Amino acid sequence: MTLRGKHALVTGGGTGIGLAIARTLAENGCAVTITGRRQSVLDQVSGQGITGMAMDVRDEADVTGKIAAAVEAHGPVQICVANAGIAEGRALHKTDMEFWRNMMSTNLDGAFLTIRESLGSMRTTDWGRVIAVSSIAGVRGLQGASCYTASKHGLIGLIRALSEDYAGRPYTFNALCPAYVDTPIVTRNTASIAERAGVSEDKALAMMVSANRHGRLIAPEEVAAAALWLVSEGSQSVNGQAIEIAGGQI
Repeated sequence: MTLRGKHALVTGGGTGIGLAIARTLAENGCAVTITGRRQSVLDQVSGQGITGMAMDVRDEADVTGKIAAAVEAHGPVQICVANAGIAEGRALHKTDMEFWRNMMSTNLDGAFLTIRESLGSMRTTDWGRVIAVSSIAGVRGLQGASCYTASKHGLIGLIRALSEDYAGRPYTFNALCPAYVDTPIVTRNTASIAERAGVSEDKALAMMVSANRHGRLIAPEEVAAAALWLVSEGSQSVNGQAIEIAGGQI
């Protein structure tokens, strides 16, 4: 099997894990559409098989229209990577409805809309792969981040249900669950964790690094390699799984 000519959609594809996955898929022959909220960021990384398209995964009309336009331009979405998300911790007693709703609308509603609209074209083909980028917070509780944890657990539930809905058909649904990855999200969260824990930013970063069982931040390309395996020959019996990328057992 070759990926050449297959259309891949990667949300949150302008930076971090999403960009690493997009580049890996493009290098292996896919026509890749990346989305994000800022067209200027997408434009900086577009080219060489990657097309950027501003899209807000929280907005149903925007998702519906933009994915339809991507299908019109590049054909059915046969690889859907629901990666767009936000990560922020907050104690539950300090969590208001606005914070909760924004987390869920981005991390969970956004994935639901992305996958639903991608499936519309994928189901007209004889092959498809859906990958949701969850987190270690999707398989265990993450201290100080109950809202984020709930959103990532919900994402895995969605993937597992879809794998049952389409069992025996030529489409698979899996989640990737990375621990702390060397991305701008980790950089931004260093200050937040330092403030909440009352420690220096260096200590906050060390806390994240030590949470990874092998004692280092994970490279985005390591997550991209797992995504490439899930869309390659030999992975067709891997379905409904939450694959931990954490340097050891969680």
